[in-house]
Amino acid sequence: MTLRARLAWGLFAITLVLIVPLLLSLKSLEHLYETSRLLRDREFAASLLLGSFRERTDDARRAEVALLFIHDQKSAVRMQSVIDGLVSLTDSLDRYRLGLSASQIPASLDALRSAAREEYEHAAAGRSTVAELISQQRTRPAIASVDSALGASATTLRNSTGQRVADATNETLNAERLVAGALPIALLLALAIGIWLMRSISRPVYELERGMHAIAEGDLTHKLPMAPNQETEFGRLASSYQTMTRQLAELERLRAEFVGVASHELKTPINVIIGYLELLQEGIFGALTPKQKEILSTIGKQANGLTRLVKRLLDISRFEAGGGKLEVRQVDLQRLLKTLESSFSVLAMQRDIAFSVEHGEELPSIVYWDEDRINEVLGNLISNAFKFTPRGGRVALSVDSVDTNVVITVADTGAGISAAQLPHIFDKFYQADNQAQAATEGTGLGLAIAKEIVEAHSGETTVESRVGEGTTFVVTLPVEPPGTKRRPHPTPQETSPQFEDAG
Repeated sequence: MTLRARLAWGLFAITLVLIVPLLLSLKSLEHLYETSRLLRDREFAASLLLGSFRERTDDARRAEVALLFIHDQKSAVRMQSVIDGLVSLTDSLDRYRLGLSASQIPASLDALRSAAREEYEHAAAGRSTVAELISQQRTRPAIASVDSALGASATTLRNSTGQRVADATNETLNAERLVAGALPIALLLALAIGIWLMRSISRPVYELERGMHAIAEGDLTHKLPMAPNQETEFGRLASSYQTMTRQLAELERLRAEFVGVASHELKTPINVIIGYLELLQEGIFGALTPKQKEILSTIGKQANGLTRLVKRLLDISRFEAGGGKLEVRQVDLQRLLKTLESSFSVLAMQRDIAFSVEHGEELPSIVYWDEDRINEVLGNLISNAFKFTPRGGRVALSVDSVDTNVVITVADTGAGISAAQLPHIFDKFYQADNQAQAATEGTGLGLAIAKEIVEAHSGETTVESRVGEGTTFVVTLPVEPPGTKRRPHPTPQETSPQFEDAG
């Protein structure tokens, strides 16, 4: 799925999740509104109608009293008007379905109309006894019947109103429960979709960032956990990343191959130059003046320096190309340390620098290393320590055993390296800005070669430094590198240390 589609679907899902509770709430509110409307249009209107009915019934009772005692034409007209009003209200009352009692009212009104007419006729004719008898037996019972029907209708209305109010209350509670339950669920789902959307975007970006950082650090073998394809944005980026790393690796291989070939081709003319210089210095081609000897000595030193540079270039190009082979042999660790101590003691006396070698407890007596290569590493680190340490300073070599590893520390009280330059000191040809305080000038390859040799032994090299306080290198080597073949124990001539000037 493309990034654009992923964003669109994610936002659509979040919108849908948030809209669903709103729609459910609106549905519940619609039911509540319908219940409230019925309560208003039916129960409340019926209640008002019953109130008007009772008032008209009371008017009928008063009109009947006037008809009985006054029995004039006005009283008769008033009674007829009240009865007509009750009849009209009865038609309206039937619409509200207030039960069977409402159907009894028309019959009672008809009886009331007939009784009132006869009562008026007898009262007007002076037959008051008969009129009163009709009032007691027919008129008032008819009015009472209407009252009774109204009471039954009022009871039905009260029950209906109570049920309607209960329904409205339930609808309100249901709406509250629905909102209270659906909203948190919707928010959690929206949060989960948002987290998924964020992770689906941030994780590939993070992996690409890691990959680019690895390339910047020189690791061209770093693989992205994303499958390259042309259908998605991140897939196309992963494909471009793989193409870039492949091209960079090929360029690095060609560069190392070029350096190796060029360095190898330089050895022959340099050796020829050195050979003729030696012949000239020995006088094979005739006697030399002192000035000529001085010039030839200078040329010889430069040629030897060039030889060392070519050798270092060859060494580091072989290690980078995987061709730096180790000759792992049984090495007497105590003898190796004593040789280092004796080799640098003279240099320490010449430069007035305190030099010490400290042996940790329970050091293994035998290790399996390429002794010449380890001599080169330690010789380079110790030479650098002397190179940047002024007179009166101190250089210390300490060796300890940690698990199955030997930890070698070279510490000095020299010029130190700034924090900004420290990550680059193992880069080829890199030289810190403290060269002005060095006793001799280097090539910038010594530490790069030392790091390659240590890593070829499956070891690790770390460094700490502070400007003006000194530098500490820590080399961690396994007692026996994994996956290496042991060579026969070297002869005494093979174990003699050979140190070059630090780079």
